[in-house]
Amino acid sequence: MKISNTFNNSSTITGFILLGFPCPREGQILLFVLFSAVYLLTLMGNGSIICAVCWDQRLHTPMYILLANFSFLEIWYVTSTVPNMLANFLSDNKLISFSGCFLQFYFFFSLGSTECFFLAIMAFDRYLAICWPLHYPTLMTGRLCTNLVISCWVLGFLWFPVPIIIISQMSFCGSRIIDHFLCDPGPLLALTCARTSVMEFFWAIISSLLLFIPFLCIMGSYALVLRAVLKVPSAAGQRKAFSTCGSHLAVVSLFYGSVMVMYLSPTSEHDAGIQKLVTLFYSVGTPLINPVIYSLRNKDIKYALQKFLEIQK
Repeated sequence: MKISNTFNNSSTITGFILLGFPCPREGQILLFVLFSAVYLLTLMGNGSIICAVCWDQRLHTPMYILLANFSFLEIWYVTSTVPNMLANFLSDNKLISFSGCFLQFYFFFSLGSTECFFLAIMAFDRYLAICWPLHYPTLMTGRLCTNLVISCWVLGFLWFPVPIIIISQMSFCGSRIIDHFLCDPGPLLALTCARTSVMEFFWAIISSLLLFIPFLCIMGSYALVLRAVLKVPSAAGQRKAFSTCGSHLAVVSLFYGSVMVMYLSPTSEHDAGIQKLVTLFYSVGTPLINPVIYSLRNKDIKYALQKFLEIQK
């Protein structure tokens, strides 16, 4: 693998070099094929859920509308990193422009922030459905559902612009080589000319708030759900209630587990290899797995997909 050394002079640098996954040329081609397949499967899986919800009138309920929006979000979340990663596998210099790097930085973290908020309102929806079943249709109206969806997107895209703009205005020294497959704050801050303790602390604060506020809402919702379910006299009723929450809890565990490992401990504690693997899991792995989790555990989604495929045939 060849990496140009023409970017060492800070006065002539116009971008960064994303090392990605260094290996021989044959390995790069193999990774290109592997991640191309993962990307296509992710698009197909999440796209299938969107098609099923749009096609089947019975799924035009808040729960499934939120799920379709979540699948739409997952498509863009994985698209913020994988296409550039695929291009880098076939590139010799692994270069990403300065503006391209910070655009990816912004969209990757904004979409990730939106995902945190979506997971929280999906838990809130399950809380209303299980704890207030008779009042659910009047509480979770179409208007409220729409407002919640819009709020998630707006909050997600307004959470990180200020710190990202501040980082983009800093001076960068050295080789500009980022030992990662995307523009991440840790490697970027390590390339700045001056010490960035204040920015690192500020980033840790806003990241912690972003993770913990939705997470506490999720845990609070499910604590109330658990209390309500345990009061249900029949075992069948309890199983039915838990089955509606199982898929969402699995997705929350996968996403939050990996993200918290990555961003709630000092970046210096993780070597580059661990950073890449953990980031790869929550940014590429979970969007691939989520449609499988939701479709396998949901009879309505499976039925709608079967009917949709039959009509297409």
